[in-house]
Amino acid sequence: MNALPLASRTALVTGAARRVGAAIATALHVAGANVVIHYRTSRSEAEALVAGFNRTRAQSSVALSADLLDVAKLPQLVTGAVSAFGALDILVNNASSFYPTPIGEVTPAHWDDLVGSNLKAPFFLSQAAAPELRKSQGLILNVVDIHGMRPLPGHALYSAAKAGLIMLTRALARELGPEIRVNGIAPGPVMWPEGDVDEALKEEIIRKTALKRIGSPQDVAQAAVFFATAAPFVTGQILAVDGGRSLGW
Repeated sequence: MNALPLASRTALVTGAARRVGAAIATALHVAGANVVIHYRTSRSEAEALVAGFNRTRAQSSVALSADLLDVAKLPQLVTGAVSAFGALDILVNNASSFYPTPIGEVTPAHWDDLVGSNLKAPFFLSQAAAPELRKSQGLILNVVDIHGMRPLPGHALYSAAKAGLIMLTRALARELGPEIRVNGIAPGPVMWPEGDVDEALKEEIIRKTALKRIGSPQDVAQAAVFFATAAPFVTGQILAVDGGRSLGW
């Protein structure tokens, strides 16, 4: 087997400075890819990740900053990746806003942020990247959520946005084939949200998960590597990486 199956390939990962995005970027880099780390505000984390990648393999990573809600600027991420490495082979739409939106308290700003980051930005970035991805017979990978298939209480807007991203994944697979594959990963409990999470709620989620434990960002990252390296005849599919959480609620 090729020890570096993604050698000479270039991946752009949004929201890659921290958490699941950083794990995906790391796994793709370990597999040999050049990696473009997108960030919005986490500059120090992004630059530290890039520095580590470049110590491992010289000139194999760069960081690019962008507000994904400013769709007019999204083509610059694509041109930045191509300028750095000559091509774009993999786009991972990972960046996401997540917070509760109780009905009766939702504002247009909440709509713009949650739908913008979870659905609008992936669409327009995918559209901007499509010409380059066609050249490379590339891959779009959307990080969705099991709650795009079954709603999370108190998070109607987030759940609806992720449901839209699931349908977008399937629609783009049909629209962009045969040159571009488009798939999605739907994580379950792989990392607790930032901030306080009630211990009783954690225990309930684990109890309702078939494997009786939470996963890790690396579980999602390995699924990304699978789609990028070992699934050339798979498109339009959503892979739940949830320990069986979605089997029962």
